[in-house]
Amino acid sequence: TIGTNWCQDAGIYEFTMGATGKKVKGRYSFIYVYEDDEWKISHHHSSVMPEGTMAKEISEEEVKNLFQLWNSALATLDPDAVAKRYAKNAVLLPTVSDIPRTDYGLIKDYFVGFLDKKPQGEILESNVTLGHNWCQDAGIYEFTMGATGDKVKGRYSFVYVYEDGEWKIAHHHSSVMPEAFLGPAPKPAVSQEKEAAMA
Repeated sequence: TIGTNWCQDAGIYEFTMGATGKKVKGRYSFIYVYEDDEWKISHHHSSVMPEGTMAKEISEEEVKNLFQLWNSALATLDPDAVAKRYAKNAVLLPTVSDIPRTDYGLIKDYFVGFLDKKPQGEILESNVTLGHNWCQDAGIYEFTMGATGDKVKGRYSFVYVYEDGEWKIAHHHSSVMPEAFLGPAPKPAVSQEKEAAMA
């Protein structure tokens, strides 16, 4: 917009943060005035892109299906494909390693060995929680090891975040079923009441 000794430029710009490489889009408006023989900024308004702050919608069923993206990556037997299912700052606490895997290299390294077993997973019990651009699925899964035919049950928790236009795994904790090693634990009273009511 052009006026008498003033002008306006409004639109969208993007910053690249040299310290991190991160790109940030924003809306801007500049109003310039002619002052002391040069154009100066009289008004500058900058704001975040409003749709970027809106939560990415996802249903409980869609959260459960995110597991299949990871499981399909396992089926490729490519540790790189599996590691790319994890977010940039992901943490993997794996089933058969004492070492927390806290970056892409360590996560990929774990799957180099695990994929030798040719695992394929199936969720037996799922409990979903939805948040703002994050979601969680926790429960029990079972792997069939294609290399041997063995079946292994485990407890799992996945926390997903919406990153770079897709859902990625930010946290993955997998552990063996403890009663197999420690012996059966007493059932919670609530479970016993449910069983009695169904009898």
